[in-house]
Amino acid sequence: MSTRATAPTGTAPAPGASTSRRGAVLASIAACQLMVVLDSTVVYVAFPKIQADLGFTASGLSWVVNSYALAFGGLLLLGGRAGDILGQCWVFVTGIAVFGLASLVGGLATAEWSLLAARTAQGVGAALAAPSALALIPANFEEGPARTRAVGVYTAVTASGTALGLILGGVLSDWASWRWVLLINVPIAVAVVVVASVVVRETPRRAGHFDIAGALTSTAGMIVLVYGLTRASTDGWGDSVVVTALAGAVALLGTFLVVEVRVRQPIVPLRLFADRARASALVTMLLFPAAMFGMFFFLTQFLQQTHGYGALRTGFAVLPMTILIPASSALAVRLLPRVGVPRLAAAGGVVTTAGMVWLAQISRDSGYAEGILGPVLLFGAGAGLVFAPLTTSILSRVEPAESGAAASLLNTMQLVGGALGLAVLVTVATSASAPIDGMSRAFWVASALTATAVVLTLVNRRPTPAA
Repeated sequence: MSTRATAPTGTAPAPGASTSRRGAVLASIAACQLMVVLDSTVVYVAFPKIQADLGFTASGLSWVVNSYALAFGGLLLLGGRAGDILGQCWVFVTGIAVFGLASLVGGLATAEWSLLAARTAQGVGAALAAPSALALIPANFEEGPARTRAVGVYTAVTASGTALGLILGGVLSDWASWRWVLLINVPIAVAVVVVASVVVRETPRRAGHFDIAGALTSTAGMIVLVYGLTRASTDGWGDSVVVTALAGAVALLGTFLVVEVRVRQPIVPLRLFADRARASALVTMLLFPAAMFGMFFFLTQFLQQTHGYGALRTGFAVLPMTILIPASSALAVRLLPRVGVPRLAAAGGVVTTAGMVWLAQISRDSGYAEGILGPVLLFGAGAGLVFAPLTTSILSRVEPAESGAAASLLNTMQLVGGALGLAVLVTVATSASAPIDGMSRAFWVASALTATAVVLTLVNRRPTPAA
């Protein structure tokens, strides 16, 4: 790729950088993040057609999702560090190229094994591209309004992509073929690779080496952790495989921490956690996705099982949230310099928690207009006010050489939070005697998670608000 846009160490773009160039950079980053997020959910509504076409068993279908999640989650930390050493743009473009090629192979798959291999390769590409996409924002947008707006767009795409995946998956599988759920990524990936190679500002390559022991223990630990949490959501916490996987994850990640303390160039510099506001924001980024994934899971179940909605209609039922998240993210960008991270994120958390409490009142007689639409609107309004400020806080005061590590931590927290939240909330729901009562309990727990995040945001703040 072109190296003419390489930046000096630690510098940001000149304030006079062209608006069109900035727009192209941001479009490339947003397109990457949208593909990565979409592909975690877009295949859900295509399951019946995939099963009929390729002969998957019911249990085998789960691996169409799990293979992507395991590769993505397992390699995120390594992907972030790769960008710090090799250059964020180079790793970004490589990841998108891998993702696009894997999407092509998956869309043309004629057997179970080829689709699963393609989904695994998609996860590898996503793990390379996603941390670099976020880390490229500080390298391409100067501190201040330009960077804050870029973060707002990034977080809006991230937060709304899950719901959009349900809609897009339904439209493509119903109107064309399930194969287009994957094939649609190919032209987008080609466009991103071409544009990014020309306009995205590269970060300096840094002398160093990969922490092999840290890479092995973090990758293995994350894969086992995500697998254990994913299996717990279907087989329960008492399942012997779940217990073994989680115990193994604790051992591997514990070893990883010991390695990181001793090694000269760790994959995750532990000093990133020394900033109390950043550490708090990372924990909050675990709690909100935990509530959000659980909300999507039970809300789609309620609409389909109780009201008989089809997959596509269910996707459109959450469309107001998909529209509101970008709007509230844009509002957050405007308010952030005046209000500051803690108060703005806390306000968004309060609005989101109100939506969860409203959903907790759900009953069999709850209609869409009076029981679902209001909470959906509140969650959409609150989510944008939460994610944009917290992402800004996590990236603030990070050395350029560690921006990839910080970005991979943020992505990891979101992924693990989603898997953990789903496992916990499903356990809570199945403990009830009736499905609707179980959903209500799950929403109460989800509201407790978001309320806890509000408290963390207010208690752990920097002396001065992050811009």
